[in-house]
Order: sequence, then structure tokens, then C-alpha cells
Amino acid sequence: MSKMVDQQTFDRLLTEFKQRVDQALEHWLPVDTLNPVSLHQAMRYSVLGSGKRVRPALVYATASTLGLPLEKVDGIAAAIEIIHAYSLIHDDLPAMDDDDLRRGKPTCHKQFDEATAILAGDALQALAFYILTHDPEMTSDASRRLEMIEKLALFSGSRGMAGGQAIDLASVGKEINITELETMHIHKTGALIRTCIQMAALTSNSISDVKFEALDCYAKKIGLSFQVQDDILDVTGDTETLGKPQGSDAGLDKPTFPAIMGLQPAREKALELHHQALKAIDCFGEEADILRSISNWFVQRSH
Repeated sequence: MSKMVDQQTFDRLLTEFKQRVDQALEHWLPVDTLNPVSLHQAMRYSVLGSGKRVRPALVYATASTLGLPLEKVDGIAAAIEIIHAYSLIHDDLPAMDDDDLRRGKPTCHKQFDEATAILAGDALQALAFYILTHDPEMTSDASRRLEMIEKLALFSGSRGMAGGQAIDLASVGKEINITELETMHIHKTGALIRTCIQMAALTSNSISDVKFEALDCYAKKIGLSFQVQDDILDVTGDTETLGKPQGSDAGLDKPTFPAIMGLQPAREKALELHHQALKAIDCFGEEADILRSISNWFVQRSH
């Protein structure tokens, strides 16, 4: 009977996944002594160091579930984390969320300046696609590699993450319903989480359509549960634990799940999505226990 891995094993795996992607990021990021120095410093500042590495963990967990060597997805994990970092740099800018703190330290535009932060985000986005075209370990199948690039481009753009941020900005100060809020976050947060799992799955040459769709359904559910829990923590967390200002969404008058449906119903929704995610991967045995544990982590986390 499938279940979740024990907490000690889960913590060890998350640490191993973080160490793997950190090594890959160190390999691909330009050194900070290379001109233009300030740009490369800003890129490294925003990517390296702290961070939960949630998205790389999903890449590695999916690869592990499918019995793939983890070195085959190091480049994918690094590329997705770099895309995530670029999005955070731009989201924090004064023209968008205007945040001063990210991961417990000054945001990129505060540590450097706005122009450098914008360029760092631009350069990181380009670097992610460079990795996917140059990493020799990913796959020898050119069509599979091209499909991975296509998915990252699609889910990062106007029909994914960037589109979700645009909807988010347009929703500030407005009353929207739960369906509209879910649509926003399916794009803003969920799209990149789906990309993690789809790209890792595409590395397998033997995965069936049924299992690919099961993983994608799982990804959709946890992408939304992650955001519901984020909204809950914006209400219940504290700045030191979160690594960003507590209550920042409320301060900006952003629509959130607790604001629209109430705190307790939001908690119940997160748990419901978690159970739906577990059901989605019933076709897998114990090899998917790490994915089950990640879904549980998403709804139980405190930061």
C-alpha cells in the first residue's frame, strides 16, 4: 500500500535535492568577477543561497518516481529555479509588488538598483533556455528536448506565469470570485509547477500516456494547494519565518483565498486539493511516495 515517506527520510531527500540543484546552479551561473560584474553579482545574489528549492524538488521527485538517474534532470531543475528567481526579481519591483524583502534579505532592486534588477531578471530568463539547449545529460532525443523548451516557454509566458502576474496586478483592489482567483493562480503559480513535472516526465522514454496524465493532474492540484497555503501564511505567519513581509498581500489589497472564503474554509480547501493530488497518482506504487510527501509538505508548511 502506498503512503508517504517518514519525516527523516523526507528531510534528507529535500536536503539532497537542494544540494544537487545548488551545484548545478553554481555550474551554470556566470562568476561574479566576469564583466558586467554588477549584473552577474545581482544574478547570483537572487538565485544562490537561501530558498526552499520547491520546484527543483518536484523535478527530482518526479525523476525518482520514474526511476530516472537524477543527473538527467539537473539541468531542468536549474533552469526552472532560474526562471522562478527571475520572476521573483520582477515581481518585487516598485512597478509591481514593490517589496523590500525576499527570502529574509533585501530584494534585488534594493540591494543593487532597479535597472540592474530588471536586467538580472532578463538575463536569468535567457540563461534558463541556454541551459536547456546545452545540458548534455538531459536527453539525446532532439524532439524531446525541443518539447521541454516549448513547455517552459509556454508556461512562463502570457499563457502561464507572466499572464498570471498580469491578472494579479489587474485584480488589486477589486472583488473577484473564487473561480477567477483560481484561474489567476493556475497561471501565476501552478503553471511553473506543472512544468517541473512535465519536463521531468519527458526525460523518460517509456512513460505511458496514462501515467503522464496522472502526474499532470497531480501537478495541477498541488500547484493550487501551494498558493492557497501561501495565502494562509500571509495571514497567520510572521515576517521572520516567512522571509518576506507578513500581511503584504492584505496591505496591497490583493484578493486571496482567506479574504474571499475565510481562513478555515481556505485551510479545508488546501487539504481537499492535497487529497485530490494523492488520488491522481493512485496508479503509482510506493515509488511515488516522495511525491505524496511533497503534497503533504505543501499544505503543512509554515513558510
